[in-house]
Amino acid sequence: TSLLSQPSQAVKAALAKAGWETGDLDFLEINEAFGAVVAQSLKDLDYPLEKTNIHGGGISLGHPIGCSGARVLVTAAHELNRRGSGKAAVSLCGGGGQGDALLIWK
Repeated sequence: TSLLSQPSQAVKAALAKAGWETGDLDFLEINEAFGAVVAQSLKDLDYPLEKTNIHGGGISLGHPIGCSGARVLVTAAHELNRRGSGKAAVSLCGGGGQGDALLIWK
């Protein structure tokens, strides 16, 4: 899997494991190692930009080396808490073919 598709492939695997579909997600957080990662992920997942990185991504908020996963997770958790309920996915890519995703809900 290419670096650009690692987040989307990880999200697809997590959704399948949970029995969810992309349409079940209220929003999606994808760490932006660079902008093309998000663009490719949205294409792969057929997911709307308007519901992705709704408070900004790694480019606008900063890319905290070593804690990118924590940043996307905490951002999503705070948004779910603000809304009172919902489902979200967080994802990121890494060197060496690593793609990680986590589904959270409230």
